[in-house]
Amino acid sequence: MSDNASRIHVLLVDDDEEICALLCTYLKKFGISCSATHNGVAMRAALEQHHFDVILLDLMLPDEDGLSLLRQLRRQAKTPVIMLTARGEFSDKILGLESGADDYLIKPVDTRELVARIQSVLRRSATSSRQLHDQPVHQTTELHFGSWTLTLATRHLCSPDKMVIPLSNAEFRLLYAFVHRPGQILSRDQLLDFARNKSSEVFDRSIDLLVSRLRQKLGDDPRHPTLLKTVRGEGYMFTASSK
Repeated sequence: MSDNASRIHVLLVDDDEEICALLCTYLKKFGISCSATHNGVAMRAALEQHHFDVILLDLMLPDEDGLSLLRQLRRQAKTPVIMLTARGEFSDKILGLESGADDYLIKPVDTRELVARIQSVLRRSATSSRQLHDQPVHQTTELHFGSWTLTLATRHLCSPDKMVIPLSNAEFRLLYAFVHRPGQILSRDQLLDFARNKSSEVFDRSIDLLVSRLRQKLGDDPRHPTLLKTVRGEGYMFTASSK
């Protein structure tokens, strides 16, 4: 059992108490501490009292929809979120990723895969943090393009009219990659690396959806985009220069 695993604290949000007990028991065998809550109210209370490294969130809860809770989490925190749900339709998976989930697992889940996915999202989160903190001390903590501002510390996007627009982890990583490479055509494979480090649940179409989400947040007309242009057969290109 590694020292890294022994420091992991997971919050499981699921209304099935039997599943919670089984998963928490199994995760503890790998040195992963697990706390379980069964609805949105209890989830918020737990988050106010403790720090969690990963949140495992069900879509179907008795008081609030899991997607609504996910969107709230993304406005308030950068904690990695893995959707853990019985809803396995492709559209559900896409919506979960679009809403800010870092990964999506379908019940019944192989517990060994769950442990691997937890470790994977933590590695990606740590890599992203190192990329930001390893910048030279003289480098700005904000990136400006056009009249927009991307704040690295909070991972927020500030619009020309000073409205703060929250970004999911994947959206932030993708926009960060674009802003640093204006005028370059980036393939989907490259963007997969930038956005999610090619976790096993990532596929080409998720990049198209993330780009669509960024266009929406940037007010970039999808029919005639001016900031994030599609280069047919090759990928995407960011046209605004950063300063």
